[in-house]
Amino acid sequence: MYTNMKHMVAKASSEGYALLAINCMNLESARAAVRIAEKYRAPIILNLYQGHLGHFPPAMAAAVVKTLAEEAAVPVTLSLDHGKDPRYLRQAFRAGFSGLMIDASAFPLAENIRQTLEVVELAASAAVCVEGELGHLGNAPWYDPSRNVDLMTQPEDVAPFIAQTGIDLLAVSVGTAHGIYAPGVTPVIDFDRLAQLQHESSVPLALHGGSGTPFDQLRRCPSLGVAKINVGAAIFEAGKAALLHTLCHDSSIELADALSVMERACEEAIVPYLEASGAINKA
Repeated sequence: MYTNMKHMVAKASSEGYALLAINCMNLESARAAVRIAEKYRAPIILNLYQGHLGHFPPAMAAAVVKTLAEEAAVPVTLSLDHGKDPRYLRQAFRAGFSGLMIDASAFPLAENIRQTLEVVELAASAAVCVEGELGHLGNAPWYDPSRNVDLMTQPEDVAPFIAQTGIDLLAVSVGTAHGIYAPGVTPVIDFDRLAQLQHESSVPLALHGGSGTPFDQLRRCPSLGVAKINVGAAIFEAGKAALLHTLCHDSSIELADALSVMERACEEAIVPYLEASGAINKA
């Protein structure tokens, strides 16, 4: 069932688990997430990154996800991930996305507030969930723990940001990064900072950069206010690796069959993250 994201976030926050938000960019990646959610009786968010809209435009993505959701017996919703361009944010809103993430975190606080407030005002008429971001996530391939501290969310910014924007969900930077980490590199979540942010925040928190984060760390996050955990790169890498392996070993395989192999690999990669989120049997 296609479900209001605000309601899903509120339920996760009150019951102490995190919604898994899986990035998708086509039918196969979206269907993989929904199938696993159904198998484990878990609510699920499908994220569509702004950079993938050229391949999977908002209206097309909404149609695909809503069709999958109508056939599913668990709550499914669709959210724009890291929306930075007002044009794409409006397109996603008009297409029926239930969540809009406005990422103006690269700007000074006042400008971040201004841009975020514009999206909140747009979303209000349709009860769309708005996620804002404070702090900035680095890139996992060049992850540097010492430099990453400078990018983290500052606790003193949290209360004024929420008060002046009216967001429903706050994305924070506490030690994770986007993408796939170099071999031997493991991110470390700053749980002291996360606890401070939870104390300062009147809304649930979102953790981005879940890919490659140790599962024991992810399991701790819901107890510290995190109601949404984003995972994208790890799922895409699993699907890509399976597709490459299949094509290299059987060049005569039908494309549809090769894509099915990719889809199953994506499904398998989602499972441990879903277990860490605490969302299993919460549908």
